[in-house]
Amino acid sequence: MHSTPTSRWKNRVTENRLFTLDEQNWLSMDKLETIRRFVRVAELGSFTRAADSLGLPKASVSNGVRQLEEHLGTRLLMRSTRRVTLTQDGLDMLERSRAILADIDALDGYYRQQPDAVRGVLRVDMTTQFARHVLIPRLPEFLGRYPGISLELSSIDQPVDIIREGFDCVIRSGELEDSSLVAQRLTLQQCRNYVSESYIERKGVPTSIEDLPQHELIGYTTSLGVRDPGFEYVDGEGTTRLVEMPTPVTVNGTIAYLEACKAGLGIAQIPETGVCRNKLKDELVEVLPNHCAAPLPMNVVYASRRLQPRRLLVFIEWLREIVNG
Repeated sequence: MHSTPTSRWKNRVTENRLFTLDEQNWLSMDKLETIRRFVRVAELGSFTRAADSLGLPKASVSNGVRQLEEHLGTRLLMRSTRRVTLTQDGLDMLERSRAILADIDALDGYYRQQPDAVRGVLRVDMTTQFARHVLIPRLPEFLGRYPGISLELSSIDQPVDIIREGFDCVIRSGELEDSSLVAQRLTLQQCRNYVSESYIERKGVPTSIEDLPQHELIGYTTSLGVRDPGFEYVDGEGTTRLVEMPTPVTVNGTIAYLEACKAGLGIAQIPETGVCRNKLKDELVEVLPNHCAAPLPMNVVYASRRLQPRRLLVFIEWLREIVNG
């Protein structure tokens, strides 16, 4: 989702079937609880931290995972004095376990409509810019509406593996590349061109596309070493064009991108999202308003499953409210 200038801002299905859902005599409630404990240990990399987060004695968590390994006839975790790591079978088991637990949670809460009946932990990843300016300021509203939901937030600007890293959803701008994932569009972001007052004092204001080679662009990439292709805009015929420009600074984070623009280091092409629009106009100067990049879709992306937990559904509904409000 970051392969083009406009997008500045796998559901791997294992073939190694450790167990199947038709083993109903084994998938009893106590075995499901054991699976939950295994997943928590795998996510936190520690029996002690997993036990603390679950409010259980460490011995019960350790014994449960050991019994699970004995039942499956394979080692899931490698223990050391410093950290617990997953074996290959453990990785496969973690992926399958998360899918099963998600379906069970979805079935458990599918017909519950009251906000206080929607419960569980949501793990969400987003860009630092979105977390700082859009989501976190509004979180008290969401948690007040759904007090049974707990959020674990990750805010980085590099792509993540939703399945392997255990995220319920990821909020990103750009087109979906992995066809095994599902993307729900939250909104379309208008991309606008900004510079700072200090940049204008140093380089002046670009008034046409022909001026751009004499100006500077702030580069953005999720992988340093990859060259920013240039200034992007849509011409009068609806065709996307690129203009190569001097790029003295390239960054790999949305906060750094914005700060570089504020520092006068060049032109930034910034997708505007809801509440940050007025903030940008207070701090920066828009240039070339008739030569903007194409609008950028903002999506919430999640693994494709038949049933989604209700806590994820209400979160997506709330996200749509705040980005379009």
